[in-house]
Formats: sequence, C-alpha cells, structure tokens
Amino acid sequence: MRFTYITILFLLLFPSHKTIAQDPTKYLSLEEKWQLDSLSKNSDPQLRVVPYRPIYILLSNYTSDVNKSPTSSNPNNELPLDIPYNPVELSFQLSFKIKVLQNILGHGLGGDLWGAYTQSSRWQIYNNELSRPFRETDYQPELFILFATPYRLGNFKGVFAGMGVAHESNGRADPLSRSWNRLVFQLGWEVNDLQIVFNPWIRFPEDSEKDNNPGIENYMGRGELILTYAKGKNEFQLAARHSFRGGDNSHASARLDYSYRVYKNLKLHAQIFSGYGESLIDYNHNQTTFGLGLSLY
Repeated sequence: MRFTYITILFLLLFPSHKTIAQDPTKYLSLEEKWQLDSLSKNSDPQLRVVPYRPIYILLSNYTSDVNKSPTSSNPNNELPLDIPYNPVELSFQLSFKIKVLQNILGHGLGGDLWGAYTQSSRWQIYNNELSRPFRETDYQPELFILFATPYRLGNFKGVFAGMGVAHESNGRADPLSRSWNRLVFQLGWEVNDLQIVFNPWIRFPEDSEKDNNPGIENYMGRGELILTYAKGKNEFQLAARHSFRGGDNSHASARLDYSYRVYKNLKLHAQIFSGYGESLIDYNHNQTTFGLGLSLY
C-alpha cells in the first residue's frame, strides 16, 4: 500500500517528459484539466496519470461529533459498540485520472474515455489507546465518457458533458461494510474565473438483504455541485450535495477547501465540512469537521 501511495505521488510530482510542460503556478481551465483544448488533443496525452479530485493531507482534522457507533437500517450492519475514537485524526486523499481512449466516436463527434480513482482515509494516528488504527478508508473507481460542449452565452461558457459509472466502498466486512454504485452525469461550465461542475447521479438498486446502507442517497445526496475559483496564489472550492427530497429525507452537506500556493504545486490547505456523509461509514451521521494540512494541485 505504501508503494502505491509513493508511486502515485511520484507520477503527479514528476510527470512524463513526453507530456506538455505546464507552468505549476498557473491554474488550469476546465478545458485544460480535461484535455479538451486543441493543444492537449494534438499532443495525444493518453494513458498519462493526472490529478482528478483534490490531493491533500490534513495533519489535524477535528470533528464536532466523532461517530463512535456507526449505524445502518440494515440489521446486518448495526454495530452496538461505543468505540473510543478521538475527535482529532489525520485525513488524506489521493485522486488521479487517466484518459484511456480519445475521440472514440470519431473526430466529428469526439468523446474521450476516462478512468479515475479516488481514495480517502481517516487515520486515528493520535489515538494511542486504540493503537492508532485507520478509522475509515473509502475507495472510488470510475469510468466515464466526456464530450466537449463549446458554446457561449455572454460570459457563460459551456465546456463538457458526459456520463459514467462509479463504485464506492470501504472494503470492509459486515457489520462495517458500506458501498453503493451509481450512474453519474457530468456537466461543466465556466464564468470568467469561476468553474462550475454539476454531477447528478442515480443509484443502482440493490437487494434489501445485501444493501449495507439503505437510503444512502437520502443522506449523501443525488447530486453534487462543485464551484472552483482561483486567483493569484489562492484557490477556493465549494462542493455541495443534496438529497433532492423533502421531509425526513431532506439532507445535505457542504465542503469548503481553501489552498494557498507556497512553492510550485505545494500548497497550504484548510478544509471545512458540515452535514451528512463525510465518509461512507458516516453516511447517516451529521457532523462538522475542520482540518489543516498540505495539498498538491
């Protein structure tokens, strides 16, 4: 596992010499991030590891309400224990994507096939009483096709649209197993320096006896809106999810990330999260977290 982390970080910090050199002090547009601009298309940068979601390590991540007794409405996934977790832990996320195929429908229609992988961990490194265990690690592989949508309405610029499938699980056995599979749609726009990405999704149904987390979409949402703004050495990203339901099924969350570039791709990083589903084991748990650390890209 350590070798995997080191390999990914090496590829992100030292990309192949065959790829286009990019200024590490310049924030990329959505076109550049998804290699939809003509320079990236002509350079044929397929099968290259590039960043996907934020890559960070929060050396201190505090929660207002640590989840000591994870619950689920499936009796097979109940845990009637009171685990002495610390409210402060170390949290980190690795995330990358790879363009597998380019223009799969021809140069007229386009369409790029992407694979992506995100892994986030919550490590009770300061909890000597429990021998410093990993409280939760979530794994999310994805496969999707993306199309350029070049249109403009004033300052409102269309960038891409696409769809794909995503699997997310924590790789654990019952009663702590959590997972779900989704059909995810992707839409991207830019308004001056503001990048807007909207990802609605549909959960694939599961047999009630095998569903580790019934109703997870009522807590972790049926869609996500991501707003990213960068200027100078500063970058802000707001990611908001909602269940798109009313009454008892109305739940939401919001995560705000702020980074300040200190050297090339290395940044100081702060993160605030509030709501449901900070991780899969916490999918129906409401909390507010605050973390400080470092990030790349």
